[in-house]
This record gives sequence, C-alpha cells and structure tokens, in this order.
Amino acid sequence: MAGKRYSDAVKNVEKNKLYESKDALKLVIDNAKAKFDETIELHVRLGVDPKNADQQVRGVVVLPNGSGKKVKVLVIAKGVKADEAEKAGADIVGGDEIIAKIQNENFLDFDVCITTPDMMGSVGKIARILGPKGLMPNPKSGTVTMDVAKAIKDTKAGKVEYRLDKFANIHVPIGKASFGADKLLENFNTIIEAIVKAKPAAAKGQYLKNVSVASTMGPGVKVIYRI
Repeated sequence: MAGKRYSDAVKNVEKNKLYESKDALKLVIDNAKAKFDETIELHVRLGVDPKNADQQVRGVVVLPNGSGKKVKVLVIAKGVKADEAEKAGADIVGGDEIIAKIQNENFLDFDVCITTPDMMGSVGKIARILGPKGLMPNPKSGTVTMDVAKAIKDTKAGKVEYRLDKFANIHVPIGKASFGADKLLENFNTIIEAIVKAKPAAAKGQYLKNVSVASTMGPGVKVIYRI
C-alpha cells in the first residue's frame, strides 16, 4: 500500500521541474498521505568540498513555528546549573551519575544533550557513545553553555541543527505536514537564509546547487531559490 501511495505521489511531481518554494511545499503536503503527521524535510546540496576544513557548513537556528517534534532534553550539570536546568524544564538532569549510566548501561533515552563547560572533561568519557548518535554536546550547536536555561528553551521551541555531510548535503526538518504551507515556508526561509549566511569564504562558484523538500514518505520536490 505504501508503495502505491509513493507511486501515486511521484506522478503528481513534474520531473526536472523547479517549483516556487510555496508551491513545492503545497505539493509536498498534498502528497503526505501517511496515517501519521509526516515530517517535512529540506535537502540542500552545496557547492563546497566537505573534505576541506575551511569549507564546513554548520550551525543552529530556532524555527519561527517550531519543529513539531517533542524533544526530550538531558542536561549534564552540577550545583546551581543543575537547579536552573530543572526549573527551565529539562527532562533529565544529572552529573557524574548520569555519565556513568550512559557509559555502563548505554542509556540514550533523550534527543538532545546539553552540558556546562566545566563538565566537558567528564562528558568526554562518553564521546564515543554520544558522537555516533549525534548527541555529543558542542559549543557550535549551543549545547555547551553556561546559560542552560536559554539552551533548553531554544531546544524546546524548535531549535534545529544543520550540518554538512560527507557528500556536501544538508538534511534538516522544517516542520510537520499539519503546519500548512505558510508556516512551513517561514521555517524554510529561516533555514535557507542561515545556510546562505554560513557560506564559507573559501567556497567558490555556485553555492546552492540543489534545493528540494520532501515529506517522510513522499518524493522530493525541487525548489527554485533566489539568493
């Protein structure tokens, strides 16, 4: 059944056509026929060389309309900062004991890990566990900070990270099909603008080579984007 749904959706997309962003999002929403609220993703191919350190593209952005995903936040902190994290709504708060639990029990029941700079020495012990899962705190993503309350608030509000993969692509969620085209367009524009601003000085030639949007179970729709 899912195969037939996908085949029918593909028929609705004109091959090789570049759609205006709002029209593309409307089409993606129309094609999101699954029984659950499908996530809408933005896929961008960049004209950079991922092998070069000076051509990396990475950052975070808070989506104006949120991501639609309920995020479970772990904060690794001690003392006052642990208290601040609890008050700010962190789902799990701990120090060395939570590090030990991750290390010994492979505990990974969370979506985002935030920590304070003073705890990074201890958190480094579990880098091999968190890293492959994309859960390792990093100052560039705002997850290593003394302002844990703000980090929690931003994460819960819909902060997403965009990051270049080894094929020079960025894949990032921009919301749910139920958001509607207008809210998704706002999120789309916010992320695209952030990626454009993050263009490395060493990048030459065409920067945005390919932009498309797709739902969880649907085909990609190519988008015209004008910088």
